[in-house]
Amino acid sequence: MNLEEYFARTGYKGSLEKQDLETLTDIFQHHIRAVPFENLSIHCGEKITLELEHVYNKIVRRKRGGWCMENNQLLGWVLKSLGYDTSFLGAYVFNPHQNAYATIMTHLLVKVVLDGKVYIVDGGFGVSYQMWQPMELVSGKDQPQAPGVFRFTEKNATWYLEKMRRKQYIPNQNFSNSDLLEKKDCRKVYMFSLEPRTVEDFSFQCTYLQTSPDSLFTKKSICALQTTSGFRALIGWTLTETTYNYKENMDLVEFVTLGDEEVEKTLKEKFNITLDRKLVPINVKGFYTI
Repeated sequence: MNLEEYFARTGYKGSLEKQDLETLTDIFQHHIRAVPFENLSIHCGEKITLELEHVYNKIVRRKRGGWCMENNQLLGWVLKSLGYDTSFLGAYVFNPHQNAYATIMTHLLVKVVLDGKVYIVDGGFGVSYQMWQPMELVSGKDQPQAPGVFRFTEKNATWYLEKMRRKQYIPNQNFSNSDLLEKKDCRKVYMFSLEPRTVEDFSFQCTYLQTSPDSLFTKKSICALQTTSGFRALIGWTLTETTYNYKENMDLVEFVTLGDEEVEKTLKEKFNITLDRKLVPINVKGFYTI
């Protein structure tokens, strides 16, 4: 494992010496625009493991993506190798269909301390809830970014992340009531504490999420990638391409339904992913919004 190979994967060509917010943001943005958030292994007969060398080989050498435990573990390793003060945290993801936070800590994220300030760096959430910049850990402060306005709030040592979105313009009206569309203007994302976590703390969750019939990730095949203007996502057979701020305070959301024969080609052309095994797409209704 080496940093040069990782940066060749993400296309980052900036400084490796500076540890400042601008450099951190640049490294982070290159990662989320090169490495998809995806769970395709579950749906093509592969097992997801959290051993760092396996994650490195999958994402860097095989040019795949991963979910939070893979993406953020790799990102944390990169930042620590560059001299950043990093640690892992664990979060409980909000389920909009149950209107409640999960009872299992399933989301791994990275905390970075820089010039006396604490930042959350999360490269593993995907779709419109993917932050584009490290977020300063300050309660009650609106932090506008291209995807929308993010905000942390803190109560009794528990931190909450929420996001305010823009209006949506959907040219294909067949999808105007799609269950994939987020209907609320303000959406809770996850809650977490500042208790340091290790990757080992997620071993049960890693197995549960890829095997349980109650897991979102067994109900949907997901591949999402941030772009310079928005994001694209393939969920089951539905390809979504979102352009942020297409018009003032409005995002453009374009949907298309793919045939089985188009899925593999789309993964290659839109996400730069080539799978070793045959993907079996799935998209059980509900459970997930973009």
